[in-house]
Amino acid sequence: MLTPTSISRPKQYLLHIEWNDKTASTIMLETLRDQCPCAGCQGEEIMGQKVFVGIKMFKPGMNELTALTPVGNYGLQATWGDGHATGIYTWQSLRAICEAHGLSPEQLLVLISKE
Repeated sequence: MLTPTSISRPKQYLLHIEWNDKTASTIMLETLRDQCPCAGCQGEEIMGQKVFVGIKMFKPGMNELTALTPVGNYGLQATWGDGHATGIYTWQSLRAICEAHGLSPEQLLVLISKE
């Protein structure tokens, strides 16, 4: 089972994860929030139909990560600056987000050079 060995914040807007298979990923916190797995953010399946609760709201602090709390041995619960805290990122889903949205070294360099 793939699990993180280290999680850090190299910048306020980035999350860096090192995995037990010796790979590393860096993603934007905005991406992590956009991929929140909770039913309110991703919708839920009811009787075979995908149902969305509403439209995406933009709130101050929504992409500011205030806490990552371990949930058992299988994932993390993120708490965001706007109070949202219902999504649990399993190790499997977190790895999939990293693989799909991980920043390349070139992208990181461009982001950091813009500061």
